[in-house]
Amino acid sequence: MWAILSGIEGNIAAYEAVLADINRQRVKVEALYILGDIIAANPDSEKVIRRIQNPLPGELEPQVCVGWWEEQCFALHGLGSTAEPTELIDRFGKETAKLLWDSVSREIVQWLRNCHFGFFELDCLLIHGSTVSVSDELTPETPPWQMLDRLQRVQANHLFCGRSGQVFKYQLQGGSVNSSVMTLDRQQPLQTITAPKRRVIGVGNIGRESGKATYTLYSPKSELAKGEALRERLEFKTVYYGSKKGFGN
Repeated sequence: MWAILSGIEGNIAAYEAVLADINRQRVKVEALYILGDIIAANPDSEKVIRRIQNPLPGELEPQVCVGWWEEQCFALHGLGSTAEPTELIDRFGKETAKLLWDSVSREIVQWLRNCHFGFFELDCLLIHGSTVSVSDELTPETPPWQMLDRLQRVQANHLFCGRSGQVFKYQLQGGSVNSSVMTLDRQQPLQTITAPKRRVIGVGNIGRESGKATYTLYSPKSELAKGEALRERLEFKTVYYGSKKGFGN
């Protein structure tokens, strides 16, 4: 079984609470994926990184990919695809950009740059945003043709993403996309791409809401009881911590 997290956003207490919940699972978790937004404009961002870098004895070593906050951090340090963190400044202002700069050292930035863009396991793509970019936010309201386009780009049957911060299961029963290219002199013949039944899954957010963290458990095939056939397992988990201590489904 896999535990899939996203959006710790420098919230060390939330991350510790989720790790404890993972350890309580009756079915052993064999892989831990963190789909970006580990850091944020939060002074505890480096504590989260150090915790990820140094799992305790018996804990899984997290597999980490970059997210939106990491990309904004790269831009601040002149290491990104853009010269300035324009998305960050437009959304949160220059004070937040300054706080992000103060919260993450150059050493940590270099470590983050070595993280993956995403993971392809079996027929599953695990990524922060989508195949387009880390900023691409897929939600339950995203049009089906757009979902199909994101899945078709990598031939994945299941796309796990964390950008929206929501937990959701978006089922595509099967469909097709028509496309053509218009040049200066003529239009190319129409092409039709068909796809089988596929899903997009929002994995939740760990650190954004104080006292509450959401994440996802997934196993392509799980034996639920003796004598039962193997079947897929997908479960959304909610963990309450601090003054809201506890857990739920």
